Amino acid sequence: MPVVTLDQWKRYIERHAEAHILQSAEWGELKAAFGWEAVRLVCEDSGLQVLFRRLPLGRSVAYLPKPVLHLDEMIRNDRLWGELVSLCKARHAALLKIEPDEWQSQDNPLTDGAGMPRAARPAMRPSSYNIQPPRTVVVDLRGAEDDILGRMKQKCRYNIRLAERKGVVVHPWDDLEAFHRLMHITGRRDGFAVHSADYYRRAYELFHPGGCELLVAEFDGTPLAALMVFQEGKRAWYLYGASNDEERNRMPAYLLQWRAMLWAKAHGCEEYDLWGVPDEDEAVLESGFETRQDGLWGVYRFKRGFGGQLRRAVQAVDVIFDPMLYKLYTWRMAGRETQ
Repeated sequence: MPVVTLDQWKRYIERHAEAHILQSAEWGELKAAFGWEAVRLVCEDSGLQVLFRRLPLGRSVAYLPKPVLHLDEMIRNDRLWGELVSLCKARHAALLKIEPDEWQSQDNPLTDGAGMPRAARPAMRPSSYNIQPPRTVVVDLRGAEDDILGRMKQKCRYNIRLAERKGVVVHPWDDLEAFHRLMHITGRRDGFAVHSADYYRRAYELFHPGGCELLVAEFDGTPLAALMVFQEGKRAWYLYGASNDEERNRMPAYLLQWRAMLWAKAHGCEEYDLWGVPDEDEAVLESGFETRQDGLWGVYRFKRGFGGQLRRAVQAVDVIFDPMLYKLYTWRMAGRETQ
């Protein structure tokens, strides 16, 4: 089985500038520190980083986030697909969830098995559940700074300048404990789960410098908002962000995002992914963002101002190795959705 070492995987990713951050060696190491096993396969010039999490009774689940190969390329690559299936079976995976690094406007060739390698045809279907947020806003960082600002909503540009006039200062930060406290404040206010302090610290250690930056927006030395921005190749991602409830009239989050975009641009990035808005069509989002605040609706109102393009990833795919356990999985996930 063509399993490669961490260093070999790093060299593979270096040759693929289009790779997603979730396929980076550092991301695999981050997840490996918190309950997952990262396994990297390379067959000739085609590679995948797969994550496994143990289940009771010796079983596991497998997760393939944002592979370099498109889905159709992957399932038609007889050797690579066969190795992937063999790897999942060797680790007694009940299912493999694949989240392609493809936008919905592109062709999604998923069928009920047609076109899959003849060596192995486990059941394969569109998943009912994504791990990563499927819909997002992507800001174009190409051109001069004035070009980027010019694509933003007028109110967003105003708020960026307002924050500067009102004395908000943005700079790199390394106080991970304070960042975690801000994350808890935001999690309680907006109703989302927060990782442990060790998780954010490990992410910072693995990716910084170069691969990520922790930025804070302060007023009179008091942290008002902070975020972690990540970059790989020509793309950047806003993955973690937080703010307290103080001095919000100074609009610190707007200036913070703008400085994160400039950091990404300085590192050669052409896109900035704001990472997660409600999974609705643009017409629904635009008609409802002024009245709805539940879920991700509040952040959509904020993120839309930066003038990005609304995009949706193709739906995740489930490759099923154990139909009974897969039914249990879908039942549990449906239960979470109704809580």
